[in-house]
Amino acid sequence: MKMVLGLGTNIGDRLRNLNDALESLARLPNTRIINKSFIYETEPYGYKAQDDFLNMAVEIETDFSPETVLGAALGIEAALGRVRLFKNGPRCIDIDVLLAENYTANTPNLCVPHPEILNRSFVLQPLMDLFPTGCAYGFSFAAAYAAMPMTDIRRYKSE
Repeated sequence: MKMVLGLGTNIGDRLRNLNDALESLARLPNTRIINKSFIYETEPYGYKAQDDFLNMAVEIETDFSPETVLGAALGIEAALGRVRLFKNGPRCIDIDVLLAENYTANTPNLCVPHPEILNRSFVLQPLMDLFPTGCAYGFSFAAAYAAMPMTDIRRYKSE
């Protein structure tokens, strides 16, 4: 099954945090990263009194269900030191299941498509990198992307 995961970080060595998360995802059994977006720097969403974020999206192919991938993502977050103090607060890493091929869910633990995809530039821009048509697995985000003012997002230069 193919899925798109969103990654974000704003504590510590942000680029290393993303790379550590990518390495951990790639080590999951029967899972491979098949595409990566560019990395973007964005202002915080929600709670503003914190450092800017680095965000990206990755497309994976896995034998696992989205629920199992979510569990693995939460384990990776914990292993990398994530502590959840409050909603939209600072974090060393955040990994969200955004989309999954031929799959939807609306449970207390997992909503796919992610309910905030169409409202966040830091999700829409990386998605457009992965799916330039503005459609992924039958989920269209082209209109939201076209309407979104991309004034708060900058492509990150890692050099």
